[in-house]
Amino acid sequence: MTLNRRTFFGRMAASCVAQAHAQTRPIPIIDTHIHLFDQTRPQGAPYAGGRGNTLPSIPTRYRKLAAPLGIVGAIAIEASPWIEDNLWLLQIEESDPTMVGAIGNLQPEKPEFKEYLERYHKNKLFLGIRYGNLWNYSLVNQVANPIFLEGVKLMQQVDLLFETANPRPDLLEAVVKLSDKVPDLRILIDHVPAMLRRAADATAKASIDASIRELAKRDRIYIKVSEVMQVVNEKPALDVALYKPGLDYLFDAFGENKLVFGSDWPNGPAVENLPSIVKIVQDYFHAKGEAASEKYFWKNSRAAYKWVHRDASQP
Repeated sequence: MTLNRRTFFGRMAASCVAQAHAQTRPIPIIDTHIHLFDQTRPQGAPYAGGRGNTLPSIPTRYRKLAAPLGIVGAIAIEASPWIEDNLWLLQIEESDPTMVGAIGNLQPEKPEFKEYLERYHKNKLFLGIRYGNLWNYSLVNQVANPIFLEGVKLMQQVDLLFETANPRPDLLEAVVKLSDKVPDLRILIDHVPAMLRRAADATAKASIDASIRELAKRDRIYIKVSEVMQVVNEKPALDVALYKPGLDYLFDAFGENKLVFGSDWPNGPAVENLPSIVKIVQDYFHAKGEAASEKYFWKNSRAAYKWVHRDASQP
């Protein structure tokens, strides 16, 4: 069958409109870094969020802020070193399908680690643990400890994620060593943009760059683009040009398959600036195209966390 000129150009125009529509359709977001806590409990909470935060951080509160922004699911990152709060976190997540998983707090070097790991990993919402520069833990010191490594290997065997906390140059070096010793372990490094901003001297920058280049070669290493937003004169800076050099550095190093979104709500200024945090990274990643945006905002987090699909709105 042959097409006349009018039909041909009509179909071409329709195709272009369809493509434009597809490129501008909303991309669902999975927020891989929020904290849940309730400081009003009888025992209180060891962490209570950003400046001026007096309300418990619970899924219903977060959902009211997040849903209008296109956030359809979230992963809670531990906000307590208390072992019993692993159970509290899982229980509070169970009641709200917005929550697609939790990263708990267990110490692989402790004698009770195997028992707790066996207990918690059976819960589909328990996705892994966080360990790094927080609660006086030190990955730098533990990466040479054979007992710690045995615990981490048990995690890898049950397919859980190892997430680091608050990176520094020496922590990145420790992640390289951990990956060498447990090569099949999925590892995610949080808050990397904040670390890049803090690296003021040439020695720190050179160390970070060497580790980043090595980590970028490894298939099971993921980077959380969180703690991105900067506050200038007590207001969030929204010009994507301010953030572009650091984001370009990470995108060029790791490509579009290794970066994931996290807001860090309600930590620090994130407690009242969730829309600004989302806008900054949307402006940057949408310029990279729909495929890259989808990977950053939800697809890569599926590969990194293996989170649980709990609601029809979640991709």
